[in-house]
Order: sequence, then C-alpha cells, then structure tokens
Amino acid sequence: MKRILAWKMAALMSVFSLLPVSMSAAAEYGNDKCLSCHGKPEIIKQAGQRMYLDPVKFATTTHSVIGCQTCHDTLTPTHPEDGSRPAKASCKECHSAVQSEYAASLHGNKATCNDCHNPHEVKQVIASSGEEMNGKCAKCHSLGKVAKSHAKWLPQADLHIEALPCVTCHTSSKNYVITLSIQKRQPGNTSFEDFKLAKYEELIAFNPINNDVSRMIDKNGDRIISLKELREFNYEVRKKNMRLWGMMTPEVATHSFQILENRWDCSFCHASGPKAMQKSVMAFPDITGGYTRLEVENGAVLDLLYGTPDFYMMGSTRSSALNILGALIIAGGLMMPIGHGTMRFLTRKNRKGHTDNETH
Repeated sequence: MKRILAWKMAALMSVFSLLPVSMSAAAEYGNDKCLSCHGKPEIIKQAGQRMYLDPVKFATTTHSVIGCQTCHDTLTPTHPEDGSRPAKASCKECHSAVQSEYAASLHGNKATCNDCHNPHEVKQVIASSGEEMNGKCAKCHSLGKVAKSHAKWLPQADLHIEALPCVTCHTSSKNYVITLSIQKRQPGNTSFEDFKLAKYEELIAFNPINNDVSRMIDKNGDRIISLKELREFNYEVRKKNMRLWGMMTPEVATHSFQILENRWDCSFCHASGPKAMQKSVMAFPDITGGYTRLEVENGAVLDLLYGTPDFYMMGSTRSSALNILGALIIAGGLMMPIGHGTMRFLTRKNRKGHTDNETH
C-alpha cells in the first residue's frame, strides 16, 4: 500500500513540476466559477453533452487540483460573454512519456487519448475496476467478438474475458496483483452468473461504520485486511447474497498495447505459486464512483477454503487442508490394491495347499 501511495504521489508531483503556472492561474479563475455553469446538467440542453462536467467525478481527478485554467489557458474574465472558445491543452504537454509509449503501441495510430479517457473524469488505475478498464476497450472491441476470436485458442474464452482486464495480457506491465471486489446478486437468483459488481449505494445500505464501505471487512479500521477479517466476512456474506471475486490486474498500468508471446502460455497465470498470487488488494467503491484499495494480508488468495472460497485460479490457488485431504485420499486408494496384493502374496502357499487338497 505504501508503494501504491508513493506512486500516486509521485505521479501527482510530476504533473505539478510540468506545470509551473498552474496553481496561480487556477486560483485566479477558480474551478468553482467554471462549475457554476459546466457543473449543471442544464448546460447539456444549451451546448451539448460534452460541455457538462460531473462535479463529483471531476473533484477526484488530478486535473481538478491543477485547475481548469491550466488546460484552458485562454479563458478571459468575461467568459462566456466574450464569445471566444478557450484553447485546450494536448495530453502530451503533461504526459509526454505516456504519449510516446502509446504512440509506439499497436493502438498508436488508431485512437487518441480522448477516445478512451474523458479528461474531466479520468482516474488512476488504483481507483478503477477491471470492468471499467474493459469498458474502455469495448468502445471499439465488442467483448462478445473478442471472446469468440480468443476461443480459437483459449479454453473458456468467455470466462477469461470476464475475469481479466484486457491490459493484463496486452500491456507489458511487470508486476501483477489480485484485486478483490465485492459482488452482489438480487435475492431469489441462484446462478453464479447473476453476481454483479456491487455499487457504493448497495453496500452503504448495510450501514458500515461511519458510512465507510471498507469497514464492512476492515472492522478495526487499520486500513489493512487481515486473513481473520477476510474469513469472518466470507462467513457473513453468504447471508447477504454477496461474494468476493478477484481479477489479476497490473500493479502499474502502461500504455504499451501489444500482443505478447508469453501470454499464449497458460503458465503465465496458471503456475504454482506465481508472485501475483502472493499479493492482493481489496477494492471498495466510494461515493465518487471510484475505488479505494486496501492491502490484504499475504496469502489470502491461497487460502481457498476461508480466504477466497469463490475465487479459484487453476494451477495457482492452493489450500494446505485440501492438499492433505487429497494426499490421504490417494494414499487410501493405493492402500487397497497394495494391501490386497500383499496379502495374496503372503498367503500364496496356504492357498496352493488348500487347492491341492481339494484336487485329491
């Protein structure tokens, strides 16, 4: 968690270092003045959907910190009465490294930054869900068609598409974690397919401490999910039509979209004890539409019976109790033919003598 927070702060500071005039300019004009018009849905009827900013979502972005006038630096005190259209900064003015990386990728000449990201709602990876990540890809790539094309070589392609962000396989990120989230289904439904990612409004209805959704699991509020807390939560959620689900996600996202040869190898994910399986985080939806992530004690995903009983990654998930039980079953199965064969061998003379007497 410290590493994630450090990365988040470093990214924010890098924006500030690239924009030396931002804070004074923003303070002079002020976001509030812009949002007094652009933050009201009424502007959609006047000027179109793209002119509306959701104030809550915008407030959570780093762009809100640097201020509207940093990107729209030709704003005048008489806007909008002056009739001029403010200039828009290009993304590469601040994100030149990302832009260079993206330009060299397979998508470089197929989509612009704004085709995937709304600059007024942009969120960092740690504040996004896997479904949201795939939603951006689905703007151009129908997930149904993707599953069909992947099925030519990938077993259970539809399950993989639902359980993995596209960027897990199609970017060159080095480290991965299992991001756990709470899923919920409507009362009366019984199929596992009926589980959907739980929203903030649904979880807050269970009255967690101080309206903090994370306290549904993090009962002591230390901002770390222990195995004990995870086990207790799993016991409780059965009564509430909820479950924990995991997705293997990049720890740090890149924009190097490509087809990587090692992703064709099942052992990239389905191998015994990969590093990704040792680390997991818990993503809780918040009121802004984003996610707050808390670190989970190591070994949670390996605790199949109690830690993550609904999430299983073949070849990777381990359970010591099931390993012992399986070994006993195998040993018991072998004991019967071995024992039977041994007894027949030891009693062969008696059986031979008995057979001879019957013959005479």
